[in-house]
Amino acid sequence: MLLEKGKCVRCSSLGMPKGGDARALASFCLAPRNTLSAATKTGSSGRVPCRPENLQKNWLREFYQVVHTHKPHFMALHCQEFGGKNYEASMSHVDKFVKELLSSDAMKDYNRARVYLDENYKSQEHFTALGSFYFLHESLKNIYQFDFKAKKYKKVTGKEIYSDTLESTPMLEKEKFPQDYFPECKWSRKGFIRTRWCITDCAFDLVNIHLFHDASNLIAWETSPSVYSGIRHKALGYVLDSMGMKCQKMKNKCVTPISHHCTLGKRETLVKTLCAKATMQTIRAADTNEVVKLIFRESDNDRKVMLQLEKKLFDYFNQDVFRDNNGTALLEFDRELSVFKDRLYELDISFPPSYPYSEDSSQGKQYMNTRCPAWCDRILMSHSAKELILKSENDEKIVIYDHIGPNVCMGDHKPVFLSFRIAAGAGKPIANVHKCCVVQ
Repeated sequence: MLLEKGKCVRCSSLGMPKGGDARALASFCLAPRNTLSAATKTGSSGRVPCRPENLQKNWLREFYQVVHTHKPHFMALHCQEFGGKNYEASMSHVDKFVKELLSSDAMKDYNRARVYLDENYKSQEHFTALGSFYFLHESLKNIYQFDFKAKKYKKVTGKEIYSDTLESTPMLEKEKFPQDYFPECKWSRKGFIRTRWCITDCAFDLVNIHLFHDASNLIAWETSPSVYSGIRHKALGYVLDSMGMKCQKMKNKCVTPISHHCTLGKRETLVKTLCAKATMQTIRAADTNEVVKLIFRESDNDRKVMLQLEKKLFDYFNQDVFRDNNGTALLEFDRELSVFKDRLYELDISFPPSYPYSEDSSQGKQYMNTRCPAWCDRILMSHSAKELILKSENDEKIVIYDHIGPNVCMGDHKPVFLSFRIAAGAGKPIANVHKCCVVQ
């Protein structure tokens, strides 16, 4: 999220690159498990998914290409499930990934960086597996980051990495969602990290959020919206409220990369649309009478199976419906964020569902059959941030909201990015009213 906190004292001295504006890239990039995980296994197809080192190489190559194309001056890279579920065994891959990012030739023009890695996996109370990276181009001068403890801005110099116990790091706010938000999960890693920056006459917050997933396709099917949707609403509302983002007092500019592993909001309606001419068969467990499987068959055509639904199975016979025209025909079912329409804004989606992609290295466009393909990876912003981002000189709109690596295996999620320009002085109208920043 981008939260404008007011004009910084001495902001007039902020150095700007030639051209008078700053290009920014807010990139939500969920590091796929096999990219940073030590585990490799044979998939159901009999093929071996891309090895971690090879998948990481592909992932970074596609990421660097986006950096080269858009040439951002300020870049935020937010990752979730950093290191995968087997975190301890994956540390070597995480370290290699960080080292590569900071030292690669593709990033040589970024002479300042801040890296925040929640690596304290032994602390169930605090561990979120979040990773937030920030890169500043050498052409930007006098960029400041907020110290939440000292309550003042500090100039950003050099490259620094923070890990292990982020709770004691004053340059961010980190919180894990309460366990009772998702009692089904014995050890949830869901939470958020917030940082604040000052650039081009305005200050803004960036928030890395990981929301809750659908634990069962069958439970998600039972009600519309699902119980999981309600949990995600509660968690996202908690974050917004904690930052003081009340509906009528949106004075902060905020851009929020977000992941929540959700399916399309109106699940039952979606399934009825996908299986319009099908009949449903319910299979129950013999001992508990619990529903364990739903089978949708065509009424004619030899009773062909169209969809099979289990706890962790969503096997639809024709995946092209999710890829044709980038799946935009199904956006009408993507309604989870509508409850926040007065508080958050998102640019129009023109890319296909970002999850769950196959981790088979030869299947860059193939979805796994674990969950319904959906736009699980999003970049959201406050309405005041929308005004800042969409404001451009000479009515030239240079805002791009897209995904990375459309044709190659990037892991189970395709990273999503938002590229935009902030004109010099763009934050002044609101900043002049709310002067609350002190720069050191």
